[in-house]
Amino acid sequence: MPFFRRPDYQSDATQFIDQLKAQRPTLEQEQRQGRGLLWDRHIDPEVAAQAEAARVAQKPYVYQTESGLK
Repeated sequence: MPFFRRPDYQSDATQFIDQLKAQRPTLEQEQRQGRGLLWDRHIDPEVAAQAEAARVAQKPYVYQTESGLK
């Protein structure tokens, strides 16, 4: 062991997460299930193409109103 070695440091956040995982061993599985509900979705290519075709181009300065140009 080196002479100037410090003890291993763990932040409060790391300690909290480790404690939470010890209390709830199924936490990571629950997180994966939640992600599956909200984010892991199949995207229909036809619907995605229709959405892209319906997209309206943004103006260069979005805060400028038409009445402000006169």
